[in-house]
Amino acid sequence: MGLAQRLHDITENPTFGRFITGVIIFNAILLGMETSPTLMEAAGPLIVVLDSLCLTIFVAEIAMKLVATGRRFFTNGWNLFDFIVVGIALIPSAGGLSVLRALRILRVLRVISVAPRLRRVVEGFISALPGMASVFLLMAILFYIGAVISTKLFSGTFPDWFGDLGLSAYTLFQIMTLESWSMGIVRPVMEVYPYAWVFFVPFIMVTTFAVVNLLVGLIVNSMQDAHHAEDEVKTDAYRDEVLERLESIERRLLEQSNSKK
Repeated sequence: MGLAQRLHDITENPTFGRFITGVIIFNAILLGMETSPTLMEAAGPLIVVLDSLCLTIFVAEIAMKLVATGRRFFTNGWNLFDFIVVGIALIPSAGGLSVLRALRILRVLRVISVAPRLRRVVEGFISALPGMASVFLLMAILFYIGAVISTKLFSGTFPDWFGDLGLSAYTLFQIMTLESWSMGIVRPVMEVYPYAWVFFVPFIMVTTFAVVNLLVGLIVNSMQDAHHAEDEVKTDAYRDEVLERLESIERRLLEQSNSKK
């Protein structure tokens, strides 16, 4: 067995995956502890050393996968994700790149790549993006129409909320999220314009209860599709394995039959 095969067996072992997941979680706790001046004053050097140790483990894991898979490493999207996240942590954080020190927390996102269920959620979300783009376009059209109408109707009396298209769009976004929409915005407007509800209620019905739920439905369907696709891959792999074993048994039986002759 070659080195590449041995490393491949190690990196694909579930125990190794659980170990890396534990290191990611431990590293996330360390990065959170670094934000506490009290903890850094009491155990700063130890925290820094442990953080460097975690980074060393991540680099070693990436190196093992590179040796095990070769160029195929870069054909896997999750491998590229891990490579970029770990690579960011290796960039010197001095001078103009000091902001990259804060980006070390991105290492926590590696838990997505080692947790199959989290990967399924992300893959479902990504596959839903094309459909979501159409919904976002519809939402933008509705917001533009609503912003124009509300600016023309209410800008004179409520310039802070509806003074221009930008302010109106932001106010309508707040209304869509249902954050203080009634007592904070709509009821004060209705004190001056009693029939303003004719505009605001349909806007909420269309955007909040229809379009937003359409987005949720798209994401849920995409996640289900990703789950089914993963099950099909596992089924195909199991079928291929069974067929391979049957062929092996058949060859052995033929060999035994020939040897008896």
